[in-house]
Formats: sequence, C-alpha cells, structure tokens
Amino acid sequence: MFVYTIFISYNWIVWGYFARMIKNLKKLRLEKGATQKTLAAVLGVSQQSVNKYENHNVEPDLTIIMKMADYFGTSVDLLIGHTDEDDNDMALHTINNDEVAMLRGYRTLSEDHKQIIRTVIESYH
Repeated sequence: MFVYTIFISYNWIVWGYFARMIKNLKKLRLEKGATQKTLAAVLGVSQQSVNKYENHNVEPDLTIIMKMADYFGTSVDLLIGHTDEDDNDMALHTINNDEVAMLRGYRTLSEDHKQIIRTVIESYH
C-alpha cells in the first residue's frame, strides 16, 4: 500500500508538470504563429504527434522537448512548468533574430552607451 501511494503521488506530481508543459507548448506555438504541421516539421515528428503533445495524449521525449525549447527560444524549464512564469510574461521568453542581433550589439557597447540606449527605451514607456 505504501509503495502504491508513493507511485500515485509521484504520477500526480509528474502529470502536473506535464500538463503545464502542454499548456505552454500550445501558447508558445500560437504566439509564434506556427501551425502544428510547421512545428512537426521542425521537430521531425508528425502533425498528429504535436496534436497529441498538446492534448495530453503523449509525452514527448527529452530530445523533442529540447528541440521545442530551441525553436521557441525558451528554456526547457519554462516548457515543463519548472519556472513559475506569469502567462502575461510568456512573450518575454521568445526572441526573434533581429532582437538577438540587437542584444549582441548592446552587449558590445560601453556602459555610457548602454545608459543612453536604456534612457531612449525608457522614454517610450
């Protein structure tokens, strides 16, 4: 009975993370404007597999989860719900190529130039 209880408790904990990942997967996919078919091609799986990941029917393996994180420019922690991010902050975990280039350029600036950039950005908020 004790072992069975531990097994049931463990499954509920794992399912909690899994359900959160599925929620984040669909949200990230929709924010990116990708179809299930597009995501399937990126991941090297069928569109039906992506549908099953999103609808709690199949759990993707770790290599697929890592490909998802790379595609969406986010962490595996966010996909599996290990980080407790507010849904409104989900877009902060996706970054496009132009933003990556700007960030790389920003990191090469002197502190004085970085302050100028921060001042300009803050003036728009």
